[in-house]
Amino acid sequence: MLFFIITTLLLIGVSTYLGYRVWYLAGAVADALEYIEQLETTNSFMFERIEKSYDIMKQIDRLGAFEAEDEAGTTFDLLKQVINELKEEFDNGQSEEK
Repeated sequence: MLFFIITTLLLIGVSTYLGYRVWYLAGAVADALEYIEQLETTNSFMFERIEKSYDIMKQIDRLGAFEAEDEAGTTFDLLKQVINELKEEFDNGQSEEK
């Protein structure tokens, strides 16, 4: 009889501990997913802003006033390179999700 009581108490204790761990880990996973969604939103916002800035720079440079050798031209080229890399990264992410 004593063996049955001890076994039952141990099973209740282990079940309680495992239930708590599952509850705690579920909360941690939910927090991580929320953080990932927030990060994706921020990345999309930043990408849109960079692309808008690039379009505005292209409108400003419609006459070709920026030379590739000066600082403005170098900045223009670097911004174009960043936008192209971001487009590739976002395009790859979208094709993997489909």
